[in-house]
Amino acid sequence: MSIAGASDSGTLEALPQSSVDVRLDDGFARALPELAVPWSAARPEHPTLLALNAPLAVELGLDPGELRSESGIRFLLGNELAAGSRPVAQAYAGHQFGGLSPRLGDGRALLLGEIVDPAGRVRDLHLKGSGRTPFARADGFAAVGPMLREYAVGEAMHALGIPTTRALAVIGTGRRVPRDGELLPGAVLVRVAASHLRIGSFQYAAIRGDIGLLRRLTEFAIRRHYPRLLGSGTPALDLLRAVIAAQAELVASWMLVGFVHGVMNTDNATISGETIDYGPCAFLDAYDPAAVFSSIDHGGRYAYGGQPGVMLWNLTRFAEALLPLIDAERHGGSDTAPTAAREIDPAAIRLAEEALAEFAPAYQRAWTSGMRAKLGLADGDADDARVADLSAGLLQDLRDHAVDYTLAFRDLARLAHEESPGEEGSRLPEPDRLGPWFAAWTALRPDGDAMDSVNPLRIPRNGVIDDALEAASAGDLAPFASLLEAVAHPFEAGVDTDPELARFARPADPGRGRYVTYCGT
Repeated sequence: MSIAGASDSGTLEALPQSSVDVRLDDGFARALPELAVPWSAARPEHPTLLALNAPLAVELGLDPGELRSESGIRFLLGNELAAGSRPVAQAYAGHQFGGLSPRLGDGRALLLGEIVDPAGRVRDLHLKGSGRTPFARADGFAAVGPMLREYAVGEAMHALGIPTTRALAVIGTGRRVPRDGELLPGAVLVRVAASHLRIGSFQYAAIRGDIGLLRRLTEFAIRRHYPRLLGSGTPALDLLRAVIAAQAELVASWMLVGFVHGVMNTDNATISGETIDYGPCAFLDAYDPAAVFSSIDHGGRYAYGGQPGVMLWNLTRFAEALLPLIDAERHGGSDTAPTAAREIDPAAIRLAEEALAEFAPAYQRAWTSGMRAKLGLADGDADDARVADLSAGLLQDLRDHAVDYTLAFRDLARLAHEESPGEEGSRLPEPDRLGPWFAAWTALRPDGDAMDSVNPLRIPRNGVIDDALEAASAGDLAPFASLLEAVAHPFEAGVDTDPELARFARPADPGRGRYVTYCGT
């Protein structure tokens, strides 16, 4: 049995069926053929399994031992296909740094298919760096460092309880990939996601003016992510509200841990509410709302403190894409709908605006709830307004004194325990140099144990993760293994006895200068 695909040169060829015991569905390709270009991955001659996420494999119902075999590696690369698999490159549009690209799509990525895990959840199995597709804007490949970064940061976010895509594997291709005047070792990332539906997917359908496609895309998204909305009389409006709520909580969770996404384009905003695309991302060192780490974000559009506003901007683009359906729902769901925004009933626009107005309070609720927990306060200890005042005072002090954001909360927990600072001393100034928030906070008798359970001690420290990725690119994966061990256990203490873990619980070395990350293409 064989399945048609495209070879490394772009011509069609027959691909063998994998011996891996798994079935993949092609539900996306069948439901939305206008958004799916059948294609196949490039076939490297001598692939090497660099990293396998064995716990995730088990969670998916896959045998890690089987995946480590030669046949398993070819399955992960998309060179041998599971039953039911029909790889496709997905089409979507997107606003990138504010400018609309009406046709982006998977330029170096493929959806192998959907897998149903033992818990009944449907997940996408997706490749990144698997070769040029019809949407390609570059060579279609990826380097080892950026793919391992996505693996490590995704696992860190997962351990922190933040919705995220995750890496199942990273496979070295044996190719050399030209980047910034260098030839770097190539790799393919195997990514698992609730889906790869994006705001840009809806923009693509809307730009085409295809109301039927837009409606089917809405139905697919609801069935996949928000089945409670099935049977709704206003599915498009309800989907908009659901995605607004999901993204408000997601961005609040980023802000609470000091995560800077770095490339919040609309094609990187998921309908599921998962974090996707760990390119030029980083975690805060010293607290700074203006922190920007991306080498290409020259204007600071995606700075740490601007992320809530940017997400609302992205969601506004989502609402615009859905307006034809929202308008049609007001008229009984007719298949006819306006083809331009100027023709849409103002009442439909008001409905979308009312939905978008729900973002700010939803974000504020999620952020305040999270900050209350970070400060060790129970619900009855302080109302939302007091938590907001305490947080504002704390963050101002962190900014004024350039205090490490992550470790500041662990230092506060020590103070709540009435303990002395650790061996390296407190990162916070002396209490008499702190604002009035500090006395007000201590008067509430915060719970230090509760603080330690939600405030990470270890994050993927920017300099340390770069050192690990540089070593991995040179063939030494031991530092990367230590990185994974550290980020998988973000809250536990015990670093005094483990020097490898201790590196992830130290503030940045100011001598390294400004930290910069790159998109990897």
